[in-house]
Formats: sequence, C-alpha cells, structure tokens
Amino acid sequence: MTDSPFPLEATAAEAQTTIAEEFSFFGDWSERYQYLIDLGRKLPVFPEEWKSEEHRLLGCQSMVWIVPEGNADALHFHAISDSAIVSGLIFLALRVYSGRSAQEIIDTEPSYIQDIGLSRHLSPTRSNGVAAMLAFIRETAQAQLQSTRP
Repeated sequence: MTDSPFPLEATAAEAQTTIAEEFSFFGDWSERYQYLIDLGRKLPVFPEEWKSEEHRLLGCQSMVWIVPEGNADALHFHAISDSAIVSGLIFLALRVYSGRSAQEIIDTEPSYIQDIGLSRHLSPTRSNGVAAMLAFIRETAQAQLQSTRP
C-alpha cells in the first residue's frame, strides 16, 4: 500500500477541532469550497489499479474509490474521487479517521460536518456520498473490532 500522511493530529477530536478552526478563517462558502478543492489536491497518490469496482464506494454521485488497510489497532484508509470538491471532503474524513484505532473511529461522531456548516451547504447527492463514506469507515472499524473478539 502507499504511504499515508494521516493522522495529522494526535486524536480524532483534535482533528475535528483543527478543521473547525481552519474553516472559521473563511468568510464565505466560495472560499470554503476553494479550500476543499485545495485539500483534495493534497491527497496521496492513489494507484490506478485500485480504481476498480471492488474498491468503488456506492452511494456517491461522483466516482469514489476507498481502500482500507490495517487492523483494530490502526486502520488506514486510502481514497480518491474524480470530483475536486469530493476529494476535499475525502481529505477531511481521512484527517479525522485514518490512522486511528477501530475503537476511536467508532467512538468519534463526525461533528466537524455540523461545526463547519457542511450539512447546510452540500447538495443532497454530496451529503449522501459523505454519509456513505463515513458509514463505510465505521463499518470497517466495527468489522475489525468484531474480528478481534473471541
């Protein structure tokens, strides 16, 4: 698998706080959308061979591919989209959840979505896509926790 820059912060809670602080610097949503596009450009290289139906996330209007790796101690997610804004949304989700333990993922509600106003400014199809991505991350974490139980 490829190298991942995540996690950027020590905990998922710190990541959410930092995201909220960063977005508070922008006065309007055109600036916030541009910031999302800029974040999406920072995603690590995603190998072309991973862009397969096996890794495609259903429920998104855009094409989104996501590949998990790791175990209950540390789950890493690699993902990309063919949409610039969606790639930025992926960056935010990976910043909060990638590189964390399965238990921390399960215990962390995605409050950053409400905190930065995303829930009010995403189209219904993008909101559905974000929900599908977060569900995939949480389901992967839950499966890892269940696989470690006797």
